Amino acid sequence: MGKFLIEVPHEEEVLACARVVEVFLKTGSHFLTHADWGCRDGEHKSWIIIDVDSKEEARRVLPPAFRSQAKIVSLNKFSMEEIDDIVSKHRREPRTKEQGITVLRSEAG
Repeated sequence: MGKFLIEVPHEEEVLACARVVEVFLKTGSHFLTHADWGCRDGEHKSWIIIDVDSKEEARRVLPPAFRSQAKIVSLNKFSMEEIDDIVSKHRREPRTKEQGITVLRSEAG
């Protein structure tokens, strides 16, 4: 099972905000009724974090009218060991911008 962030934008007008929130609340879905909103801070979006098997399953949580505009992001965590491994591999195998990858540097300069 994966963890996904669902971001649903909507129009900036006060009435548009109210209508989207109303639709979410009236669904009765635990996920939708507990969405977080950014409207009062000028971010006219809602966010939901959900544990499901796929991006498509996450998208199906939304009412059909909001599915196409939603952004679904698969979330993950990193351990220090994973990051140490990634950094050490990049230090051993430097790549250039010409190869399409920017070199990671541990020192300023």
